[in-house]
Amino acid sequence: MSKLAVDGGRPVRARKDFLVFGAPQIGEEEIAGVVDSLRRRWIGTGPKVMEFERAFEAYKGASHAVAVNSCTAALHLSILSLGIGPGDEVITTPMTFCATVNAILHAGAKPVLADCDPVTYNLDPKQVARKITRKTRALLPVHFAGRPCDMRGLMRLAKTHRLRVVEDCAHALETEYHGRKAGTFGDLGCFSFYATKNLTTAEGGMVITSRKALADRIKRLALHGMTQDAWKRYSDSGYAHYDVVELGYKYNMTDLQAAIGLPQLARLEANWKRRAAIWARYQKAFADLPVDLPAEPLPYERHAYHLYTPLIRKGFHRSRDWILTALTAENIGVGVHYRALCDHPYYRRALGWKRRDFPIASDIGDRTVSLPLSPALSEGDVEDVITAFRKVMGR
Repeated sequence: MSKLAVDGGRPVRARKDFLVFGAPQIGEEEIAGVVDSLRRRWIGTGPKVMEFERAFEAYKGASHAVAVNSCTAALHLSILSLGIGPGDEVITTPMTFCATVNAILHAGAKPVLADCDPVTYNLDPKQVARKITRKTRALLPVHFAGRPCDMRGLMRLAKTHRLRVVEDCAHALETEYHGRKAGTFGDLGCFSFYATKNLTTAEGGMVITSRKALADRIKRLALHGMTQDAWKRYSDSGYAHYDVVELGYKYNMTDLQAAIGLPQLARLEANWKRRAAIWARYQKAFADLPVDLPAEPLPYERHAYHLYTPLIRKGFHRSRDWILTALTAENIGVGVHYRALCDHPYYRRALGWKRRDFPIASDIGDRTVSLPLSPALSEGDVEDVITAFRKVMGR
């Protein structure tokens, strides 16, 4: 017997066909790549990681790319590579995943939040300007959902106040702003290849930079502070001794992960077009619902279409959390991106953040819902999402 929907009727999808939010598109090329690495028995950091780094450099037009095991690691190492630590402040947004501020904290610095723009949900340069002090060392903008931040405004502030910039591009692989790719504006750009991202390696991340010294230090810090990785120590070129020259971490990517990432990167543009088409269908299908739709990208922006995040309109007779429960009962997986960071107990306790200090982010965090947006969705899946959301919203 099928599980009943919240309204007591039959769910839009059968329980056995639950639509998992953010399920990745995995093809035979990824499977073959992993099997090839297993058969070659080089499964740690090796030739496929280096191939993935070079391919990523080419895609982003970057001088240097360093693969790591997560975007969190990428952010942490980027902050450390800039010499930022205790006594320093880094300004970022309250509308982001906890990893953004955790990386700042792990480096020993203090995260300072500036409220976001009510249209783009991105860091607002006017709010940032008010938070700059003599202790501020860097800005850490997050390109939320794949929409570019106002990088002209932020880079102007950075230049005026001699600040470093680390871009959190976890959502922004394909994003561009005035014809320039996200991640290439600041000193460093950090990317995520988590399972739900536009390109996945199951877990993984990447740092790009135009500065060789930063790339070299990040590569060293990612593997215990050693001067030689395992591929260089054990390959057929002969054994090479290594030195530990500073205290590092275990943040390296493996060839198994890179084997997944390489064919994903090759399909990236085709998958972007598919997500753009799904986004457009949602915008049209939900135009009459009591929701605030995501703003369309401006002519000089290229949106990565990583997340589709309508806001439940104020005054609607059901709460956002009721809607999440109702969609799940329709066997449609959903997400929340994000509750504002000031809502989380740890940050309230440790940093004294309060909702009233970030009214825009707090309002977005109370009303946002993320609907499935993946190239893995079939036409039937997309129709089921549309039908379920309209049903739950009373239309």
